[in-house]
Amino acid sequence: MRATPDLSTAQWRKSSYSGGQQGDACVEVADDVPALVPVRDSKAPLAAALVFTPDAWGPFIVSLANGTVPIA
Repeated sequence: MRATPDLSTAQWRKSSYSGGQQGDACVEVADDVPALVPVRDSKAPLAAALVFTPDAWGPFIVSLANGTVPIA
């Protein structure tokens, strides 16, 4: 099992597709974590982040853009 990375100093940026209104569904990504792509819900910043490898993140984003990943 891998250790959870320390994300306490990560610099988070909001998705350009997130709305600007309070309560909008917002996803944040940290670009400054070597070899990982952490993703979190901006409404719950203290909750656990999902952590992808760059090799997994790219195809995931392409699948979202193509509409082939079901979103619950």
